[in-house]
This record gives sequence, C-alpha cells and structure tokens, in this order.
Amino acid sequence: MSALLPLSASAQGSRQACAPREVVVNRLAEGYGETRRSIGIGSNNAMVEVFASDDSGTWTITMTSPQGITCLIASGQAFESLFEALPGDDQDA
Repeated sequence: MSALLPLSASAQGSRQACAPREVVVNRLAEGYGETRRSIGIGSNNAMVEVFASDDSGTWTITMTSPQGITCLIASGQAFESLFEALPGDDQDA
C-alpha cells in the first residue's frame, strides 16, 4: 500500500487507515505533534502503540503487523498520562 488513507485525530469510524509504519508515525508527528507514549505486543505478534500530544491533547492507538503495516485503531481528544497504584497497594496490612 503506497498511500495512507486520510489520518485524523478524530474517530475513524468503520474505515481503517493503514500504511507503512514510518508514514503513519511521521504523519502523527508532523500533523498532530503526537509522540509514542506506550507500546505492547498483541495477538499475532502485532505491535500496539499509543501516540499522544501534550500540547493538543490528541491521541491515537495504532497496531503494526509483523510485515510493518500500521493501521489506526482509535483516536480522540483529552489525553492524560496516569500512574495509578493497584487496588490495595495504598492500604497498610
């Protein structure tokens, strides 16, 4: 796939936007000021990443296949970083 379907910081609906990972990462950085905030491995060894911008509050979740194709999964507004304790961690025994 040589072209990326339109990327936006709003919900993508049922249409999926996919392109080579480098294209998607550059578009998120240049268009929305988003940088990678977290990463994990999902089913079928797909890489799941969260990108966000502190300035605009936009966020995007992507999934990249082992072949290097990245698809937008979800996006939105009002991103916040949280560091919450597990339930019960704040209680004394």
